Amino acid sequence: MAKAVRFHKTGGPEVLQLDDVTVGDPGQGQVRLRHTAIGVNFIDTYQRTGLYPIPLPSGAGNEGAGVVDAVGADVSQLKPGDRVAYTNQIGAYAEARLAPAERLVKIPDGISDEQAASMMLKGMTVWYLIHRTYPVRPGDTVLWHAVAGGVGLIACQWLKSLGVTVIGTVGSDEKAALAKAHGCDHVIVYTRDNFTARVKEITGGKGVPVVYDSVGKTTWDGSLDCLRPLGMMVSFGNASGAVPPVNIGVLAQKGSLFLTRPTLLTYIAARADLETAANALFGVVKSGKVKIEISARYTLADAQQAHRDLEARKTTGSVVILP
Repeated sequence: MAKAVRFHKTGGPEVLQLDDVTVGDPGQGQVRLRHTAIGVNFIDTYQRTGLYPIPLPSGAGNEGAGVVDAVGADVSQLKPGDRVAYTNQIGAYAEARLAPAERLVKIPDGISDEQAASMMLKGMTVWYLIHRTYPVRPGDTVLWHAVAGGVGLIACQWLKSLGVTVIGTVGSDEKAALAKAHGCDHVIVYTRDNFTARVKEITGGKGVPVVYDSVGKTTWDGSLDCLRPLGMMVSFGNASGAVPPVNIGVLAQKGSLFLTRPTLLTYIAARADLETAANALFGVVKSGKVKIEISARYTLADAQQAHRDLEARKTTGSVVILP
């Protein structure tokens, strides 16, 4: 038996409960792994509330790191004792689990289990956003919302290493200082300043070629007004709620804008793309250009509090559960 956080109905953090589960032996193409660290992300809360519907009852959490302790038939690339990490596999809030070997990557020397568990989703999200969705170029100026969050802090550092100027929004002076310390060039406290007006001021009225927005509902209209003609709106999250139905004619009125709603799952669906993303992330972290900082640690029994703190914007950087 192993302890696992599960929920049997959607709702607030209180629906998360700690259950005893039977893990069993790995089947064909599977491994059994013992978690050493588990990542906590906003997508976990979206699934818990029902914003992203999933079959119930369900495990919670989507990324983790651990040690392989058994392999099933036809698994040749992994063996017991290997350190591995993964993302986009629901059920991570657990002491142990079964997982498809095809979706696991080995953690290289120089990367800790806590780092791996807390950066796979966030770090590979940054990778696809800045290298594939809108491939940034040296000299670009971009707007990144919630820049003091886990994804945002990785993005600041990675973008700076590529010669990109970063404008970021945050909710407090404390978070502004954190963002600046991680390379954000211009930090806007959106609770005090009009971010659209500040972006236009910073860019001399031109606007930016791309907005990366994980906030959603509350930043939608202002973000469109930050874009220059032919700019791209990248909406990749809903922290403030889902974006309401969009009249696509607005995109024409505001300068023939592009709009995309990407997900990491699509960009790493192929094994080759997963390996490319993971290797790029591991490489930039090992180089020291991107530092992964754990701001809070919880136990499995504290999963409810972890979600409360995340949704209340009390956390910055990366958050992990240690089973």
